[in-house]
Amino acid sequence: MNTPKILAFAGSTRKESFNKRLAKIALLAADKAGAETTFIDLHDYDMPLYSEDLLAEHGMPEGVIAFKEMLKNHNGFLITSPEYNGSLTGTLKNAIDWGTVKADGEERMACWNGKIAGLLSASPGGLGGIRGLHHLRTILAGIGTFVLPNHLAVGNSTTNLQNDEQITDEKLQLQLESLTHEMVRVIRGLH
Repeated sequence: MNTPKILAFAGSTRKESFNKRLAKIALLAADKAGAETTFIDLHDYDMPLYSEDLLAEHGMPEGVIAFKEMLKNHNGFLITSPEYNGSLTGTLKNAIDWGTVKADGEERMACWNGKIAGLLSASPGGLGGIRGLHHLRTILAGIGTFVLPNHLAVGNSTTNLQNDEQITDEKLQLQLESLTHEMVRVIRGLH
């Protein structure tokens, strides 16, 4: 089996996002588990609000094409999502929606179908944004992505996410490493 390729991105575009930091920490753990890893920032991909009219008039936006290529070129995704009003962010939902749009010569759901996803969230609050992960899990499962059963919510992010290398709380760091090792194992088993 080739080395599993894992892509990480956050549902936040804020420069100092705790979820971006968590995605980078997760990638370090996946790298140690034997994966080839890539981090992208959704801020760098120009994806207007999805509209069939926009698509019909102007075609697929360049940012969407680039984002979809990143998705297609990886076996799995580590997705970190802040919780906005009990759900995922509009930015993340819009990116997922664009990723489902079939381009000419592309298989239906080529970006998501058969891929593996590990879900994580971070929040300054005690629950760590966990409520939004349930909605994200439902959306991804509905488009053919196998979502790992365990997820990780990192609460008290101002204390627990002080750098891009590891979670301060050792128990949470071990849970993160377990999740990334499981992702690498599942990708190897399926591919």
